[in-house]
Amino acid sequence: MKIKIILTLLITLGVLSSYAQRPEPDHVNTKGGELTIQPINHATLVLSYQHKNIYVDPTGGIDAFKGIAAPDMIVITDIHGDHFDPKTIDAINTTHAVLLVPQAVADKLPSTTDKTKLVILKNGETTSQLNISIKAIPMYNLPESPTAFHTKGRGNGYVLTIGGKNVYISGDTADIPEMRSLKNIDIAFVCMNLPYTMDVKTAASGVLAFKPKVVYPYHYRGQDINQFKILVNAGDKSIDVRLREWYPAAK
Repeated sequence: MKIKIILTLLITLGVLSSYAQRPEPDHVNTKGGELTIQPINHATLVLSYQHKNIYVDPTGGIDAFKGIAAPDMIVITDIHGDHFDPKTIDAINTTHAVLLVPQAVADKLPSTTDKTKLVILKNGETTSQLNISIKAIPMYNLPESPTAFHTKGRGNGYVLTIGGKNVYISGDTADIPEMRSLKNIDIAFVCMNLPYTMDVKTAASGVLAFKPKVVYPYHYRGQDINQFKILVNAGDKSIDVRLREWYPAAK
């Protein structure tokens, strides 16, 4: 019996240590119950609501999601490997998951993908999945160019309306008019890392234009997010800038 208990403890400790560096989740009250926000890494996060799990740009392999229930929906913004990782999607249990993607990602999905659960959105299109309204928002670089890292129309940012809260996921974007003109955003995840997206100053300017109630800087490798917070709150003290550790392996 003692050996069995010791083995159980060792296995539990092993599982916990594999994601011990993961940031603590945040909890937001909505009309339909609690929304849990779990940062994973870089551009990857999990939103949980009414016992449903939404994986956003899942990367990092199966270990990145230990202790988190299987996805009911997977949302992917773009074709680059830090957003679209077929090996991670293969590794996690996607049996019951809707896969929501732009056409460019759909074109790169393995032939074994269950197309009956595939939802393709173009910029500006809307769908409803799991009682959540989802709108695809443009994401692209400025100045626009055919050789840009992110061309207009290829990838999607998203606004998810969850329990009456509007959650914006920027994907890889510049400080584009479509972001600046967003309205009534409760929670925003905004990217910033050069040369692929925005610098801190530009990202802060974009956030001050559309004024989300809460903003998480994410996808920020190499950028000073403390300076981002200073700039945003210098322009609007009411915006809750939440700094979280999206790069736990770097510690």
